[in-house]
Amino acid sequence: MRSRPEHPRTLRSDLREHRWHRLRHRAARLLAAAALAAAAAVAAAAPAHADPSSFPFSPSSGIDDFACRPSAEHPRPLVLLHGTFLNPTAQWPIGGPYFAARGYCVFELDYGQYDDIPLVHGLAPIEDSARQLDGYVDRVLAATGAHQVDIVGHSQGGGALPRYYLKFLGGAAKVHMLVGIAPTNHGGTASGVFTLAQQVPGATEVLGTACPSCVEQMVGSDFNEKLDAGGDTVPGVRYTTIVTRLDEVMTPYTNQFLVGPDVRNVVVQDLCPLDVSEHVLVGTVDGVALHEAANALDPQDATPTTCADLLGGVTGVVTGLL
Repeated sequence: MRSRPEHPRTLRSDLREHRWHRLRHRAARLLAAAALAAAAAVAAAAPAHADPSSFPFSPSSGIDDFACRPSAEHPRPLVLLHGTFLNPTAQWPIGGPYFAARGYCVFELDYGQYDDIPLVHGLAPIEDSARQLDGYVDRVLAATGAHQVDIVGHSQGGGALPRYYLKFLGGAAKVHMLVGIAPTNHGGTASGVFTLAQQVPGATEVLGTACPSCVEQMVGSDFNEKLDAGGDTVPGVRYTTIVTRLDEVMTPYTNQFLVGPDVRNVVVQDLCPLDVSEHVLVGTVDGVALHEAANALDPQDATPTTCADLLGGVTGVVTGLL
């Protein structure tokens, strides 16, 4: 029996859908490349420990100002944590001013320095970086007089690092909210690259000599098994994860989700189908992710996150480069 040929309308619809998917992925790659180039340019222009007020994109107040006193509207200081291979200047050219303009006392920890490698940080063993975070939070609390902080982090800074601090270093008593953007909560496969490396004898050992935290963030690592044992969350802390389906590092993207009480998992494409952010873009210039992070920090004054928020991130990049 001969099968019926597909209806021409069905064929045309499938072709349009295929072209749309190709266009979205191409746009994602182009935007990611632009974001990386901008971030690299900013990082290269500033010393690793320069005064944050001198950075491009940053306002003259509100970033790493240890004289800042939290307001009644935002009583907790906000600590921003960059991802692996980044630093605060490259990570938060939009996010730092974004939250400072909303009245937060904003602080940006530069962590994970390794083997005197400049600018590219977040490489050190996560256990060491967590101790840096522990000391930094204590410093922020002492300076501001607050009892707790909120944390917004990207990649390692939104997942593995703060979760280790909360679970093993007593951070749960000092943190009210953790917002992870593209967080490395349960490890990733990097679209299969990490999986392949784990199957090649000696490959992970070689990678670990240059970037210990990279190996720890692979799916199935000893670090992840320890971190996940006993559950994803700790009592008393609220969690929000903000992820993109187009993430090419934290794959599968669902590995970023957390399970437990006081957890909310958000996919940016559910808020804006036009959002083409991948792993880097969603944590650097994505206005949708930033707006949803702000909603998580201040749920009483939350407003709908829509595709209009994409313009906020793009405008911030353009303004900063002019």
